[in-house]
Amino acid sequence: MSQNKLSLEVLESWLWDSANILRGSIDSSDFKNYIFGLLFLKRANDVFLEEVELLMKEEGISREEAEEDTYFNLPPEAQWEYLKTKTENIGIDLDKAFAAIERENTQLEGVMTATKFGDKEMLSDDVLQRLLRHFNQHSLRNADLVSNDLLGDAYEYLIKKFADDAGKKGGEFYTPRGVVQLIVQLIKPQPKHTIYDPTCGSGGMLIEAARYVAAQPNGKVGNNINVSLFGQEKNLSTWAIGKLNMILHNFTDADIRKGDTLVTPKHFDSNKELLTYDRVIANPPFSMGQWWTPLETNLEVKIDKNGKEKKITPNYSKKVTDPYGRLQYGIPPRGYADLAFLQHMLSVLKADGKMGVVLPHGTLFRGSAEAKIRKALLEADLVEGIVGLPSALFYNTGIPASIWVLNKKKPKTLAQKVLIIDASGDYKEGKNQNSIEKEHITKIVTTYDAATDVEKYMRVVPLEEIAENDYNLNISRYIDTSEPEPEINLTEVQKQLTKLKEEEAIIDTQLDNFLKELGV
Repeated sequence: MSQNKLSLEVLESWLWDSANILRGSIDSSDFKNYIFGLLFLKRANDVFLEEVELLMKEEGISREEAEEDTYFNLPPEAQWEYLKTKTENIGIDLDKAFAAIERENTQLEGVMTATKFGDKEMLSDDVLQRLLRHFNQHSLRNADLVSNDLLGDAYEYLIKKFADDAGKKGGEFYTPRGVVQLIVQLIKPQPKHTIYDPTCGSGGMLIEAARYVAAQPNGKVGNNINVSLFGQEKNLSTWAIGKLNMILHNFTDADIRKGDTLVTPKHFDSNKELLTYDRVIANPPFSMGQWWTPLETNLEVKIDKNGKEKKITPNYSKKVTDPYGRLQYGIPPRGYADLAFLQHMLSVLKADGKMGVVLPHGTLFRGSAEAKIRKALLEADLVEGIVGLPSALFYNTGIPASIWVLNKKKPKTLAQKVLIIDASGDYKEGKNQNSIEKEHITKIVTTYDAATDVEKYMRVVPLEEIAENDYNLNISRYIDTSEPEPEINLTEVQKQLTKLKEEEAIIDTQLDNFLKELGV
């Protein structure tokens, strides 16, 4: 290995320094959109030139012929040598470059142009020139990297750093890696599986699931991981980042669609039925309100007694009608989309499929419509396990969450039973956030897989007991983590009190003698 090759440590530091160039110009939560675009442009340029030169050498053809034969088409106006010479209207030229890349590479349609560089109010020519100079420091050719996985690893590092920097907004596109690894290991995707994330953000859950598959026997076919990835994301810029993330991790065939999963799911089979998958995994937005947009966009209005217009709150239980029949266990309330996401995931799960989803603790015990849905899911014996997580794990909320594991083909040993784990104490404390480390994941997964009671930690709870609790899944109802009060020996306490009284009498006598000596 050449000493000149770019290491992960150097790459991470170099890329993070690019964020400092943007500070003061744009909001930190938007850094990722601009930096990932430029990173992809530089990487695409360098690999394109590398491929062109290889074709020229191996096939003895001209540069023009080689440029037409490359896997990825990079038009002249998008090439780095052209762009780095620009001194004014740089943002406009970058926007043209990204549009040209999309035109020549249809798989990137809408991805590169999701971020606009041409607004001089936000990004001056000076800032963009500094950024281009900064990105010009290193070659991103395959031959100049210590490994082909380097860009993907650096990308993940940046996503985490940007989530840290963006604070609460970071939760919109990033789930802490420990949580992701835990869910993946609970649902255990296998080679040849199809895996789907309906709220995929920047794609971290899908990539982690693929990594897990790669480590299994027959998990790889040549250099490719033996798995098919599918996802949908509502936020345009996050969807674009997810698409780039897949490409930089060499998942060029990953099918990541844009849109609102609850209202307009995008993945269908040839019969126009929703596609189904072997594994479904997600971290949907916690307790999202007003989630059925067809009812929210044209709210009915009535005139009150004072002649003022008043919008009528739609009755979801009567008005929500899903054309895909996903909400068969009940209509969730307007204020909480959690069990709508869960039911969508369940509806696209194959007959022997398994899913894992992170939901707020409230889904375990909230009443009314959610209580009815929870009861129906439990009576259908679809809930395999509940894992209560520590608090302060996520960027956008400090509240504790739980992982629901649902299985359409539960093992016979777990029929009419639910595994419940209280993992609230399994974490490493952090300054702003707690984290789940490797040893915590191993403990939780090993205990879950063993499916044997562990005092104050896990129980295999029969469905009859849950029914007696009105189908409330609040973990504290099933696992008592309180410490027993120490037993009090009354005889011993009485002896100690008697002894203290005797000592007090001696002290009083001594004090009286001292006072007499002083003439008081």
